[in-house]
Amino acid sequence: MGEGVTDATVTKWLKQEGEQVKEYDPLVEVNTDKVDTEIPSPASGTILKILQAEGAVVPVNAILVWIGEPGESLPEDGGPSAAPAAAPKAPEPPKAAAPQPAPVPASPVVVKPTPAPQQPQLQPQHAPVASQHPSAPAGGPVSALAAKVAAEHGVNLAAVHGSGPGGRITKEDVLAAAQAGTARFVPGAAAAASGPVTLPSFDGHNMATFLSPVVRSLAAEHNIDVSRIRGSGQGGRVTKADVEAAMANGNAYAPSIPAAQPSAAPKANFPPAFPEAIPGTVMKLNPVRRAIAEHMVRSKHTSPHVTTVMEIDMSRVGAHRAANKAAFAQQGVNLTFTAYFVNAIVAACNAYPIVNSSWSDEGVAVHGAVNLGIATALEPDGLIVPVVKNAGSMSLLEMARAVNDLSTRARNKGLKTDEVQGGTITLTNHGTSGSLFATPIINQPQCAIIGTGAIQKRAVVIDDAIAIRPMVYTTLTFDHRILDGAVADYFLGTIKFTLENWA
Repeated sequence: MGEGVTDATVTKWLKQEGEQVKEYDPLVEVNTDKVDTEIPSPASGTILKILQAEGAVVPVNAILVWIGEPGESLPEDGGPSAAPAAAPKAPEPPKAAAPQPAPVPASPVVVKPTPAPQQPQLQPQHAPVASQHPSAPAGGPVSALAAKVAAEHGVNLAAVHGSGPGGRITKEDVLAAAQAGTARFVPGAAAAASGPVTLPSFDGHNMATFLSPVVRSLAAEHNIDVSRIRGSGQGGRVTKADVEAAMANGNAYAPSIPAAQPSAAPKANFPPAFPEAIPGTVMKLNPVRRAIAEHMVRSKHTSPHVTTVMEIDMSRVGAHRAANKAAFAQQGVNLTFTAYFVNAIVAACNAYPIVNSSWSDEGVAVHGAVNLGIATALEPDGLIVPVVKNAGSMSLLEMARAVNDLSTRARNKGLKTDEVQGGTITLTNHGTSGSLFATPIINQPQCAIIGTGAIQKRAVVIDDAIAIRPMVYTTLTFDHRILDGAVADYFLGTIKFTLENWA
């Protein structure tokens, strides 16, 4: 699962005991360092026994599941060295028929840091048929992860061509269709045909009338009549998965009778967060939230945090971006302010390499390359830090392209484990949610993290005259074991100088 990975959390079983599975079919989803990974089956056969429940934290080389033929005996201790009690024998072939191959011995699926070479296996004459997801199109099966991604991106699975074995629709197929825009559901199409939907209000008692912010947003966007959905949640509550299944059925859950939209006062347009936080209940920690908590507590206990703040005039950067945004777009790149900040951070690291470092008992390890992590929010309730490797060697165009790619795949849960490891310094743009400045926590074992607030036009004094300029508060939170205030200010001042004097 990646170098340095010692364990993984089992997040979801895609197959159950007794089901048949084909080689390379999606078998189980695991989470390592906040990256979700879908593990394919290494062999064809029947799921004989699942050893690790969903939510279990499993070390590498531990057995997850046994796959074999029905009736095979399994080791009592479940150890990898134990052999089945009764090894199956190949039946003698009939005289006028092709010989029958021996059944596949029971095989454990293990989580290993690097892929192990596959042993040659005999395939049964009649290959088991992979089970189809309930929302799969008639043309081929679809994995649970692909169905989830399709619902998130509004992709109609019936219009997606599967490239996997047996025509199976993979996550990559769905993402390609979403990017091409050729298989999207049309939001509001059902509303045009039958009128907008009216969502129920929670009566305080019946959980079937309770809708989380995510469910309410999805139902309203896709015009889903939730009153026609049988909820699978606690007390009959309609869950996000229930709405996604309804979305996969097209107009089947559109409102049948047009209803007038009641007028309402304007409300703040913030995205929903933590839909599982239901009043009066205990919200279960998912692997991402648990990992964030462990990292933040360890960081505050490890290094003394100090924050310094400077205000930066973004006039020159704004003019450069306005002049070049269209040219970048023609090359398929969205030129964001983040690319400029990354470039300025690289310049500051070149001027003061001590900031691009880590503390150790032997001394301060000054890194040779600038591997810059970019904190990315995962809606509704997570955060991940993909890393731009060797950022110092990139042009502005290359940097903008890398930032676009990593942030998009981070939100689509398409990152690889090694793409969130090896960072030497971090940038977090908390200004995207309206924050002016903040004191972020250092991403251990790094020395510093830079925070950028919202860019706002403010009145400032320039040459004894009041002028309107696009200004941004930028913070540097640093490890006081490594840096003192003066050097930290020199570093942040270099970022300020680079941005304010952009050529």
